[in-house]
Amino acid sequence: MQEPFKAILITRDENKVQSVETREIGLGDLMDGDVVVEVEATTVNYKDGLAITGKAPVVRQWPMVPGIDCAGTVVQSDHDGYKEGDQVILNGWGVGETHTGAYARYVRLNGDWLISRPSGMSALDAMAVGTAGYTSMLCVMALERYGIMPDSGPVVVTGANGGVGTVAISILSKLGYEIIASTGRPDEADFLRSLGATEIIDRSELSEPGRPLGKERWAGGIDSVGSNTLANVLSMTRYGGAVAACGLAQGMDLPATVMPFILRGVALLGVDSVMAPKQRREEAWRRLTQDLDIGKLHALSKTIGFDDIIDTATALIDGKIRGRVVVDMKK
Repeated sequence: MQEPFKAILITRDENKVQSVETREIGLGDLMDGDVVVEVEATTVNYKDGLAITGKAPVVRQWPMVPGIDCAGTVVQSDHDGYKEGDQVILNGWGVGETHTGAYARYVRLNGDWLISRPSGMSALDAMAVGTAGYTSMLCVMALERYGIMPDSGPVVVTGANGGVGTVAISILSKLGYEIIASTGRPDEADFLRSLGATEIIDRSELSEPGRPLGKERWAGGIDSVGSNTLANVLSMTRYGGAVAACGLAQGMDLPATVMPFILRGVALLGVDSVMAPKQRREEAWRRLTQDLDIGKLHALSKTIGFDDIIDTATALIDGKIRGRVVVDMKK
């Protein structure tokens, strides 16, 4: 642990121009925490892509090691809840944004941010789920709490080829929901059907400005896109339905009206994965072990090595990646 190790480092010069490169760092370059984890696997999420490309102000402290997720083994601990050898998962908590993250051999963390890796789940499988998949499960749980069940009617999933979308479709399919997948890549229709989508629509049906109230089409929705897409999803949600919103790939604005809310009783359910309480995190990961088909998880994932992270992050932001990307840190 005392020897230098490779890490991706984001820096910014006096003119606020961002640079990204691979460097050797040491434990002394990591931020404070009471647990040191050796990273076995991580992943490339949309937020990681934004951080590395600088397309959005994700990073708020420099220099920064990005990487918002990891699965690994505790190698040093001053936390009562964890000891050397424990297998753990980290999602969110500002890691990779304001606290040095997972794109390095080691990461030092606050032990309260960690959860134990579910029994029987490998580090690679945990990162095939990652924040995107864990967020998908939180969205499904939010719909369930509101009463949107398989017999309520179809659920629309936007950004269907992305990390949140592909895992959401897989989970909803196993639970018995009818799924309408919205995608900008119609050539991926067969892939989405293999995950469980029952209908494919082109994202252009939702991405342009629409009417305040549209034809009722679905009982619920999981949206990772925001902007016009979310506004249109809300406008087409059936009476008493609900939409779980967790992302802003199209934009952070919401050009909607109150019409769906006051005339149809539609609910907009905000889903946050970054600061979610530990109990909810543990419930989501428990549900993932039973409600996510491992075969589908493998089908929607690809594995890369550490040296491929930067290029993959750029490709992800350019819309050239489908499903989930796992980083095998030993590869």
